[in-house]
Amino acid sequence: MPTRRAASGARPEPLFQPPPERQPLAARMRPRALEEFEGQAHLVGERGPLRRSVVRGHLASLLLWGPPGTGKTSLARLLAEAVGAEFRTVSAVMSGVADVRAMIAEAQDRLALEQRRSVLFIDEIHRFNKAQQDALLPHVEAGTVVLVGATTENPSFEVNAALLSRAKVVVLRALSETDLRAVIDRALADKERGLGAQPLDVPDEVRELVAREARGDARRALVTLEAAAAVAVPDAATQRKLLTPAVIEEALQKRTLLYDRAGDEHYGVVSAFIKSMRGSDPDAAVYWMARMIEAGEDPLFVLRRMVIFAAEDVGVADPRALLVATAAVDAFRFVGMPEGLIPMTEATIYLATAPKTNTAITTYAAAKKDVDAHGALPVPNHIRNAPTPLAKQLGWGAGYQYPHDFAGHYVREEYLPDAVRGHKYYQPSDSGHERAIAARLAELRAAAAAGAKKK
Repeated sequence: MPTRRAASGARPEPLFQPPPERQPLAARMRPRALEEFEGQAHLVGERGPLRRSVVRGHLASLLLWGPPGTGKTSLARLLAEAVGAEFRTVSAVMSGVADVRAMIAEAQDRLALEQRRSVLFIDEIHRFNKAQQDALLPHVEAGTVVLVGATTENPSFEVNAALLSRAKVVVLRALSETDLRAVIDRALADKERGLGAQPLDVPDEVRELVAREARGDARRALVTLEAAAAVAVPDAATQRKLLTPAVIEEALQKRTLLYDRAGDEHYGVVSAFIKSMRGSDPDAAVYWMARMIEAGEDPLFVLRRMVIFAAEDVGVADPRALLVATAAVDAFRFVGMPEGLIPMTEATIYLATAPKTNTAITTYAAAKKDVDAHGALPVPNHIRNAPTPLAKQLGWGAGYQYPHDFAGHYVREEYLPDAVRGHKYYQPSDSGHERAIAARLAELRAAAAAGAKKK
């Protein structure tokens, strides 16, 4: 294909672009205005900072950080158009320092001769090495170009500090199913760029299936839709194509799973997951976890169930379980998908095989029963603070025994109100670490019965 160069050493660009009908649907349906840009209202909505900035004609250097298919390239192009800047793009995978220098030289000429700014968009900027990133610094600092970098990796680790300090990090979120439905509906309705001119029938449940299977990725949704339209067989009588779940499966090259996140199947699978962990069956627990994830469940929903389970069903039998569960949440948020499934699986195995006790639930329920029955009982005077002379006159704090003054750092003291004195809410089981707690409490009670001695 004939090519041209913008300047010596610049990456060649196609001289002739393929006609629209030969471009992929995802390329044809790129948003043409910020109003069409779905899923990032926190950035480009009416009060979004990027929208407000470009309305004033200002665009600073940016690092767009987000998962695939969230519109990083489209957003960069729209922002450049909004401020009337030339938009040039470089791929960090295919380009080197010479390509960047050539585009910067072109930007310098444009600024000097046309007084027009240039936006240099670098896709996958995290793949640039330190030398390549350093080559950008003086030109970004001088304002020769507005740098917009796109990355799926955490810029704090993948972009050097000097460049990071000169660009604002903007976080793009995975698209919600509602956002994806808007993308899908627009593509199906658009007769010029989309599939609106094709004889397609796409029921709501199939649109929802495509949105769910896209996993927050608009490009994946449109690729699936286009592939499904291509493989669907026209009805002999009407010549219309009906897109069914089976057609979507064929387009995806995978079986879609029955999993209605608002219906019985959702609650059934969640229940099976929790009961498998409670029953100490790691194989079943991981199977049900995989069922949820592969059907499109939000991993953070699963992780929340695991944190609750760690406290409710493992509890004091293994106090580390709660640390493992919350660490899995942090790890998932840090690395994202798909690698985040590894700490999730590790935590599921740990929770399923840990010793179990539900005393966190039963203890609270027993205490709540007394709270409900007796209302707001007064705090015993001897365990009140006495911060003022009046408080001391009222006897607050009088007679309090400081445990650290006694052998074993323990002395029998009454901490409950008189109406519930002697009530035992916590009844430790003999499971795991709780066995040691039971022994410790028995030891303390025996010491109390024998009479604690001061040090």
